[in-house]
Amino acid sequence: MGPAASMSDDMNSGESDHDSDTDLSDHMDEDDDYCGYYDNDTNDLDIDKPKKTDDPEYFEFELLQLEDVERFLNEEVEVLCSSQKIKPSLAKMLLHAHNWKKEFVIECHSKNPSKLLVDSKVIPKTKNQQLLAGPSAVCGVCLSQVARTDLYDLSCGHMFCGECWDSYCQVQIQQGTTLGIACMANDCDVMMPEDFLYSILSKPDLRNRYSQLSFLEYVKSHPALRFCPGPNCPIIVKAKDCRAKKVLCSTCHTMFCFKCGLEYHAPTDCDVIKKWLTKCADDSETANYISANTKDCPKCHVCIEKNGGCNHMQCSKCKYDFCWMCLGDWKAHGSEYYECSRYKENPNIANESVHAQAREALKKYLFYFERWENHAKSLKLEEQTLDKIKSRIQEKVMNSTGTWIDWQYLLDAAHLLKKCRYTLQYTYPYAYYMEKCARKQLFEYQQAQLEAEVENLSWKVERAEITHRGDLENQMDIAEKRRLTLLKDFLDI
Repeated sequence: MGPAASMSDDMNSGESDHDSDTDLSDHMDEDDDYCGYYDNDTNDLDIDKPKKTDDPEYFEFELLQLEDVERFLNEEVEVLCSSQKIKPSLAKMLLHAHNWKKEFVIECHSKNPSKLLVDSKVIPKTKNQQLLAGPSAVCGVCLSQVARTDLYDLSCGHMFCGECWDSYCQVQIQQGTTLGIACMANDCDVMMPEDFLYSILSKPDLRNRYSQLSFLEYVKSHPALRFCPGPNCPIIVKAKDCRAKKVLCSTCHTMFCFKCGLEYHAPTDCDVIKKWLTKCADDSETANYISANTKDCPKCHVCIEKNGGCNHMQCSKCKYDFCWMCLGDWKAHGSEYYECSRYKENPNIANESVHAQAREALKKYLFYFERWENHAKSLKLEEQTLDKIKSRIQEKVMNSTGTWIDWQYLLDAAHLLKKCRYTLQYTYPYAYYMEKCARKQLFEYQQAQLEAEVENLSWKVERAEITHRGDLENQMDIAEKRRLTLLKDFLDI
């Protein structure tokens, strides 16, 4: 390859292997309505940092350290204490009981504090009237006669000796219970405030453990906070709204959904992806046979191993071009990709036997699982392609054939390919659980459009050195517009 300055001239001999767009008007009567979707200027090629435009994945969040979160929580508590003139321990109990809805707690406490305290299990509906006569009484747990000054109770009035309270709290903390420690009396659900626990607990190390565990519980219960799920990552994410949006941790580089904490899964929502992952885990043995990396060439039947992310395969023996997923002739995919990515249900399945319906259900699941699994494997293979591109760029820079900036478009293409394929992978759980309707037809149309353009882009990225730069950048633009269009129409924003 020649110098970067004359790169276009050097690569003009590279022929485009695919059409940049796929005409599926035979499948969708409303095709004219879709043309306008792709006229928007979408130059957001940064896979990790969506910009505040019309990007459906845009999400504002902060990455905080532990001390920042402690300060934030203390400020929330202080607002409630100042407003309602209550102790911090009570304020924490009320906020935790109501998911840190500060305004709601203030409103309820101002209108009817007794009802709020009962609903929050701070006080009982009916207080226990335990009459103590004389200077001592029997502890209801250890049955020892103790002085009245050594008996302690919560707001419910159930009194026990200090040693029993201490032992009870120690056991609860050692078992990992903190904010859910209730009264020792049977059928009493009044919660223990932290100031009571600190006054009764004798072991300093357990006090520290309680403090740490209660902090974790406060963070988990706060809708605006989420621990980064990255291994041993100390970062806590703060956002204004608890939404199923993409978060990328700059410390450990983990990408996840803010709402559920799982891997980011747009356009599939949190409940659906949990069902899908559970189903995949339950049926993993059934699906094992389709997860092999080899298939036979549909023409000469030689065994072929998939070593790249692209589904456009070419047999090294007979040079036949075919689709890895359906094994169909690749030349026909310009008009038939919609059929390759769309599951065709049996219209008469409801009238079939129970066994036939079970086979059909398994067939449907395997259809979607195979495509889900294929894109996951393609992502890993394209990571290898990205490493190769970085190595080639490094060689060119070392040989004074342009600079990193001159070749940056190759890295942009590889990153965009990963982003598009990642989105495409998560369209299959979405489609699997989607009811058959006109909206599903639109979704499958756009899914097929994105599928076709991702494979076009993958083919060109894997052959970047013989692909015209303008052709590659045009394909990048088309693929990203397809991706954004699908997300704008089907991502719950």
